[in-house]
Amino acid sequence: MARFALISLFILALLFTAPSSRAAELVMFESTICEWCEVWDEEVGVVYGKTSEARMAPLRRIDVFDDRPGDLKVVERVHFTPTFVLMNDGRELGRITG
Repeated sequence: MARFALISLFILALLFTAPSSRAAELVMFESTICEWCEVWDEEVGVVYGKTSEARMAPLRRIDVFDDRPGDLKVVERVHFTPTFVLMNDGRELGRITG
């Protein structure tokens, strides 16, 4: 659960310091061959959707090997999975890599 606490603090700190006109989202760049992505799914993913952090920043999953959706083209240099990027109002507020 230490990973969840780190992600929670990350989301809360960044959201409370940035004004927003639309909802934030936590983008998880993942891969089907990523062992740590599986660990995250088992330890955190099963509960994240039920948290207050998820209400402030719902999780959006993107395969790191797929073409990047247009609204995420501003996110650069995602080389390791999982990488969590907190997006708000079309810009990156911060990230946790690997």
